[in-house]
Amino acid sequence: MIRAWLELPPLGIFLTLAALYFGVVIALRILIFSSPLSRQMQSLTGIVAPFFNASAILFALLAGFLANDIADRSRQAYKAVQTEAGELRNVYTLSVAALADMAAIREALKTYATSVTVDEWPAMTEGHGSARTSAAYDELLRKISDPSIAKSSGGAVHAALLNAAVRAGNARTERLAIASDHTNDLKWIVVIVLGLITEISIALVHLERRRAMTTALIVFASAAVITLSLVAFQEYPFYGAFHLSPAPIVETIRVLGG
Repeated sequence: MIRAWLELPPLGIFLTLAALYFGVVIALRILIFSSPLSRQMQSLTGIVAPFFNASAILFALLAGFLANDIADRSRQAYKAVQTEAGELRNVYTLSVAALADMAAIREALKTYATSVTVDEWPAMTEGHGSARTSAAYDELLRKISDPSIAKSSGGAVHAALLNAAVRAGNARTERLAIASDHTNDLKWIVVIVLGLITEISIALVHLERRRAMTTALIVFASAAVITLSLVAFQEYPFYGAFHLSPAPIVETIRVLGG
């Protein structure tokens, strides 16, 4: 359920949180002041304000940790894409500068880069890679591993080509690992539930003051909805409101003549 919510468009994420948190504001107001249980609820008066701080601090800390995790993952995703594109450019540059004819390598490189943008990028929205892209990378690595390259262009050039291709593959593996990472789902549940508990805590320390309670709840709900929405927009770095673009790979295709 959390994953389905995080995969909603930005407006859907925002409206869902708003409905949840402001819905609880309305429900608490009705329960405490207008329901048959209002007398029992108001008999709980006397709970001191510091009681509210415990859940609020937990909510703030966990929301901060979650936001930091998401920001760190976005940075790793950006680095992986840039590294992959940079290593593909290195393969291209070495293939052009070498004495041997490496047109076959450049063609395999173009096939792989095109497959990344056409096949694999859409597949990452579902949390996995593309078999066609994997096959294209294997073919690129097979052509670069040809022993004749070392004979015609030298061992140093061949080693540099291999190292660049392997580093590109490692960057692709990291990119796919980030795209398939859903470890934050449980953290999201905890943070959202703590936010709801904080709303209940606020209500419990304002049982005798209807306007004060409503105002405090609205302020907290507004802050929670805005903060959690902005964090949720960045949960999945390869799709969503603030997603990474395959532009560095596309630029490599352009250099290759695609």
